[in-house]
Amino acid sequence: MADRPVGRPKQVGGVSHGVQTHGPGLGTSGPVGKSDGYAGKQGGASASGGGQRATRGKGGLIGIIIAVIVLLAGGGGLGSLLGGGGGNEVPVETTRPPVTQNQNQGSSVLGSLLGSFGGNGSYSGGWTGTNNGSKLNTSVAPGARAKRTQLLGGGKDTVTLMVYMCGTDLESKNGMASADLREMAAASLSDKVNIIVYTGGCKQWKINGISNQVNQIYKIENGQLRMLVKDDGNSAMTDPANLTRFISYCTKNYPANRRCLIFWDHGGGTLSGYGYDEKKASAGSMTLAGINSALKNAGTTFDFIGFDACLMATLETALVLDPYADYLIASEETEPGVGWYYTNWLNALSQNTSISTPELGKKIVDDFVTVCEQKCRGQKTTLSVVDLAELSKTVPEKLSDFSTSTADMISGSGYTTVSEARSNTREFAASNKIDQIDLVHLAMNLNTKESKALADALLSAVKYNRTGSSVTNAYGISAYFPYRSTGKVNNAVRQLESIGLDSDYTACVKKFASLEVTGQAAQGGQSSPFGSLFGNLAGGQPNVGSLTDIVGSLLGGSGSSSSSSGLSTIGSLLGGFDFFDRSLDGGSVVSAVEGSLLNDDALVWTEKDGRKVLTLSESDWEKVTNLQLNVFYDDGEGYVDLGLDNVFEFDGDGDLIGEYDGTWLAIDGNIVSYYFVDSLTEGDSFTVTGRVPCLLNGDRAELLLVFDNAHPNGYIAGARSVYAEGETETVAKNATELTVGDEIQPICDRYSYDGKWEDAYRLGSPFTYTGSNEIINLYVNADRSSDNLVASYMLTDLYCMEHWTPEIR
Repeated sequence: MADRPVGRPKQVGGVSHGVQTHGPGLGTSGPVGKSDGYAGKQGGASASGGGQRATRGKGGLIGIIIAVIVLLAGGGGLGSLLGGGGGNEVPVETTRPPVTQNQNQGSSVLGSLLGSFGGNGSYSGGWTGTNNGSKLNTSVAPGARAKRTQLLGGGKDTVTLMVYMCGTDLESKNGMASADLREMAAASLSDKVNIIVYTGGCKQWKINGISNQVNQIYKIENGQLRMLVKDDGNSAMTDPANLTRFISYCTKNYPANRRCLIFWDHGGGTLSGYGYDEKKASAGSMTLAGINSALKNAGTTFDFIGFDACLMATLETALVLDPYADYLIASEETEPGVGWYYTNWLNALSQNTSISTPELGKKIVDDFVTVCEQKCRGQKTTLSVVDLAELSKTVPEKLSDFSTSTADMISGSGYTTVSEARSNTREFAASNKIDQIDLVHLAMNLNTKESKALADALLSAVKYNRTGSSVTNAYGISAYFPYRSTGKVNNAVRQLESIGLDSDYTACVKKFASLEVTGQAAQGGQSSPFGSLFGNLAGGQPNVGSLTDIVGSLLGGSGSSSSSSGLSTIGSLLGGFDFFDRSLDGGSVVSAVEGSLLNDDALVWTEKDGRKVLTLSESDWEKVTNLQLNVFYDDGEGYVDLGLDNVFEFDGDGDLIGEYDGTWLAIDGNIVSYYFVDSLTEGDSFTVTGRVPCLLNGDRAELLLVFDNAHPNGYIAGARSVYAEGETETVAKNATELTVGDEIQPICDRYSYDGKWEDAYRLGSPFTYTGSNEIINLYVNADRSSDNLVASYMLTDLYCMEHWTPEIR
């Protein structure tokens, strides 16, 4: 019998402060969603981003890690607990030991399970390369183009460092740009090093004198900011023409044989690019195509281009920058709020302006990771140095071969293999569902001849890579590969084509998404827990009888206009099927899909030894990629969503036990809406992260919770901003840390009885950040009953469709 996933044991500590002896234990007050311009759900039962997929290896089904609890509450006694807000992801228990044993199945170990997870543990396949973490590689592959920046040596080089600083809310709320400017000014700069800074995009700068009305140019000089241009207009910082003008100014006025460019702000990766101008939010971000345009028009080449911004260490970014720079320095993951630490590496550059770029890059990376580990404990940190000259020579052919072989696999019977490899791969900004993954890890997981060759080429091009202690399987270069959000594939394909990405890779992406969409269409194209909670299974019910018709309609291009079952819904859900690969063979698609669908008829509770259990066949467990506990609170008028958590238990026969004890995560006695995000284990070390939606001093945010060996009961690691829907596609840096005295108001999603989202509500009463807030599971109801609590398990399948069990009672 295959091992089953192991849930996290909870330690329960009584009842919540919100418990009412005269009624239900939760309370909501004051909607904060629509009235504040936040029209989107904060969590939602189907918002399971960040969960990792189960895989089947020698030990069997491995790694289903998320459990969801959704409490829906509105009026009545809920007022004390629910104030209104959105849900996100955060771990639930009071302790999260690295090794957990099933009560009746003592052989299951969380560490070993996570070792086979995508994004966790280590790879054990046939790949012959080595981990490139914290290893400086100074070699260059044969045939790589010569570097455009030729160093003179002996400290004779002159340097112009251009910093394009869009201050945005990172500065207006937290003063992060000012902090970095002070770090630059603190360096002992050589007269051969000029640091020129372009400022803009911010409603209020913390440094007196920097304008919030117009864009300006400054020079870091003698520990001060010296104004060079008082008024450079007020165009959006995400306008490529603005960047071109800045580069041209620096090149003309501060000539140097060594030029470097740093983008400072938010980043969104391959699909969103760089930047969010809070004064001109409607201008959008600067896409990779926009960056390409700006650099091409500037006509300047650089030693390195760096991004002190999130998620920009992508293959797509690297290929776009290759004509303009020799090296890329950027992060695969979201950056902690402190960003790069500038003083030390600027000192090193000033002491030796001829320092090699890999050596300088190593100092940038080491300083960044070290400072983040000190100031932003538990937050994910990655930074790498990529040799663009080598990458542009060695990777494109390997990428094409990889893409062609993978597409051929998908076209045959290999969708399941690729789907398992994709969902097991380290994913970045997982809760944002941008579908950006570590490309080396994906290649390693596929374990083909072509994928191994690609992995080796990428690892060689990454000259230095380092991650924080809470990140594994991040090798320095990420890429877009769809899975979590097929609704974005049309736009993604357009973006990839606009930057001239390898057509074979784009074709592979389209083919994979086409099979995924077919599986979703066959199951009705929608997922909802509400039907199952009232006795009608509502997840993706296979409709294989009409699968041939569905595939025919998809291949014929009729899309959402088809009358075939499932197509009308999924057509509207995914925004059309422009990306659908109509070269696929219909018969092969039907054959590949029909045998891999998870049938909801199997999700039935039966009685065994006085307990409810869910018994699935081994073939059905192989179709499950995630398992989560989903709980709602019925307040007599609707439901309150309390989030997602990885809490479950299997018996000795490998059957899922259908029990729920009526507890939920609380901070300082206040029940919160919590969403599990991520977990990793290495040996005896473990880290679990999650998020809690809230109002932080009145502004929309997410608390970041971390549980690890040193803090098994968990702690609040920081917070990050949450933007109104449509405000920006970039991803916010995490705030460095909270300040003692900050007011935190938990928020949650509320639904009507028919399953319609109503708004985000305040959840209970606000509490104050103390630096030592208690995190523990508490009973929701004063009598410790499960009354008014509606629980179900959500299972995610190979097509990212979600299925719910009937209610646990």
